[in-house]
Amino acid sequence: MPSFSCTLNPQNIGTLRIDPVQHPQARAHLSAASGLVRSGHTLYVVADDDLHLGLFEDTVAAGTAPAPGRLLQLLDGDLPRDTAQRKRVKPDFETLAHLPPLPGCAGGALLALGSGSTPNRETGVLVALAGPGQLNGRKAIVSLSALYAPLRKQFADLNIEGAWVTSEELHLLQRGNKNDARSACIHYDWNVAARWLAGLQTEPPAILSVQMLDLGDVDGVPLSLTDGVPLPGGEWLCSAVAEDTSSSVADGACVASALGVVAVDGQVRRLIRLQGAPKVEGIAVQTDGEDWLVTMVTDPDDAALASQLLTVRLPRS
Repeated sequence: MPSFSCTLNPQNIGTLRIDPVQHPQARAHLSAASGLVRSGHTLYVVADDDLHLGLFEDTVAAGTAPAPGRLLQLLDGDLPRDTAQRKRVKPDFETLAHLPPLPGCAGGALLALGSGSTPNRETGVLVALAGPGQLNGRKAIVSLSALYAPLRKQFADLNIEGAWVTSEELHLLQRGNKNDARSACIHYDWNVAARWLAGLQTEPPAILSVQMLDLGDVDGVPLSLTDGVPLPGGEWLCSAVAEDTSSSVADGACVASALGVVAVDGQVRRLIRLQGAPKVEGIAVQTDGEDWLVTMVTDPDDAALASQLLTVRLPRS
């Protein structure tokens, strides 16, 4: 079992409700939240079982549940209602990143990434921002196959679940499982990546380095990365879950979940267990006095269940 520094009990802010009129299957909630970005007064949430981006008012600081959000369609069409068929064809958006300004996106952008766990999960969507919390109406589809091809040589069961930009680098997170417990942070030159995302060059950025992370295991199930966000000084905060599965595609029971503070050299400096083992797959962080206020969204792996919006206070030292 990993060495947890403490156990914290997340506060449940509420469920991620949406207007059922906007959803193609008339759902009144997001059910598979897998990526989270805070920009301005808006929380952006991507779901791995849908083709939409959810937009919610940021009411976390007030401790109140947001009003039903609205949806922005990322890809055309619809997904099958049948669970097995839906899993086979979905783009599996497991990552949502907040990008700084890049060519054609002076206000920055949001980037949703498919996990790469199957060939049809190699699509990204770039959504331009006009400013904090403001979309400018432009989006572009990005093929990730050339970016992911070198990664498959290192990770046969590829599963990209987090991304961010800091210190002139783009970081991607690989999530492990029981068959291959390796989780990793992959580094790229952001300036090269930005030109590629903007369509100014055909070749994707080359891998600069790969940092392997050892998060330990709980009851024989490895803790594996599900998201990450930068902290000051080059450290970063990660979320991780111990999901009882040997595949990046198959779901399993969530045995444990945690937050971790990772140093610049890739060493896990602190590991905090989350009481109740919520399957946290997206995080955002903000300073609140002497604490980090960490906002989290969950993936219950059941279309009938709504994703939860959770928060926890994490001392900065």
